[in-house]
Amino acid sequence: MSNEWYGLIALGILFIAIFIGFPISFTLIAIALGVGYWALGDVALHLMTLQFFSVMKETSLASVPFFLFMGYLLEQSGLMERLFRGVQQLLAGVRGSLYLAVLITATIFAAATGIVGSSVTLLGVMAAPSMKRSGYDIRLSAGAITAGGTLGILIPPSVMLIVMGPVVGVPTTDLFAAAVFPGLLLATIYIAYCLGRCHLDPSLGPPLPMEERTESKWEVVKELSVGVIPVVVVILATLGVILAGIATPTDAGAIGAFVVFLLTLATRTMSWLKLKRAVYATLEVSCMILLLVAASNYFGAIFARLGTATMIADAMLELPFSPMVMLWLILGLIFLLAWPLEWVPIVLIVIPIMLPLVQKLGIDLVWFCTLVAMCLQTAWLSPPVALSAYFLKGVVPEWKLSDIYAGMGQFMILQLIGLAIVFCFPEIALWLPRYLRN
Repeated sequence: MSNEWYGLIALGILFIAIFIGFPISFTLIAIALGVGYWALGDVALHLMTLQFFSVMKETSLASVPFFLFMGYLLEQSGLMERLFRGVQQLLAGVRGSLYLAVLITATIFAAATGIVGSSVTLLGVMAAPSMKRSGYDIRLSAGAITAGGTLGILIPPSVMLIVMGPVVGVPTTDLFAAAVFPGLLLATIYIAYCLGRCHLDPSLGPPLPMEERTESKWEVVKELSVGVIPVVVVILATLGVILAGIATPTDAGAIGAFVVFLLTLATRTMSWLKLKRAVYATLEVSCMILLLVAASNYFGAIFARLGTATMIADAMLELPFSPMVMLWLILGLIFLLAWPLEWVPIVLIVIPIMLPLVQKLGIDLVWFCTLVAMCLQTAWLSPPVALSAYFLKGVVPEWKLSDIYAGMGQFMILQLIGLAIVFCFPEIALWLPRYLRN
């Protein structure tokens, strides 16, 4: 049996193990080491050392704990709750105002940090009680909260984009710049959909009841000032300096984390217990992500050394399809894989397999990564994994899981519409990176 087929066997064993529920990191290492040593001998051991050390020396990955820490600080400090209340009161007289408040808050939060789980949980805690009291539609409410929370996976500083950059060999700053307008496009589509539905059927999102509105406009201004200004400062301190080329993502992440920490002290919203929770959560998630990156790099190195990736690319190139049709097929495969799998194994395992094919087709890698990121948002909105549904169900247990799924399904269709728009008009993603480079 040729080495290429050993690679296919390793890939099959890997997916079976993941579906059974084995830990992904240790499964990747074990399969790569076992199959690699069988086919390549001592080379498999040398590749393990090389790949793990290369990940440790990858400076862009050092930004992961900084951005995670920034997000957990914002979550623990309560600044996002004040932002939500301010937007809610500002739009109190508008039909569907709570949908607007959720999506605007989610977009701002996504631009400050890239943590989807925290966003969905926080939005559920803040918005669900008001939505229930105001008689909002459960399905549309659940869809707005979960879809708004997933914007953090796309809008920079996205942890997924930070991980994807070294995997594909594209600067993280280019991926950040490319994701800005697609992320805002999706947020706009969500808002337009909610407003349109409420205009056609006012019962889906009536204005905020008078008893819940604040009588003082100054109170609204105060809530917005305290909630918005600190977050805008964070965005300018992180994303702004990255896109302007002043600092690398790692440097900007450190600055952003430090600025958020100072803001929480200045607003007296941080306690020792909250700080400990943020540090522990950052440490836990950072270790998980970085171990996954190292393990997947090792598996990918073995897979490439066996020649399987090249064999798959050559086989697909022989198909009688144009490059754009081939790209649709790749995105369709990623979309389907996102239903049972999270974004981590897809970015770290599937994308490296498809990368030689994408390069041979002459597809722009920045555009390709942006399309993949938009596809992978469905990993948070599609059953059976649908982690957003479980995050929301955990904080709003009275909402039926079937209603949450039905609400997410509506917004998954909106995501596909946004994906099609960026596919048909690549400049939406490519204009800003090119402008910043010039």
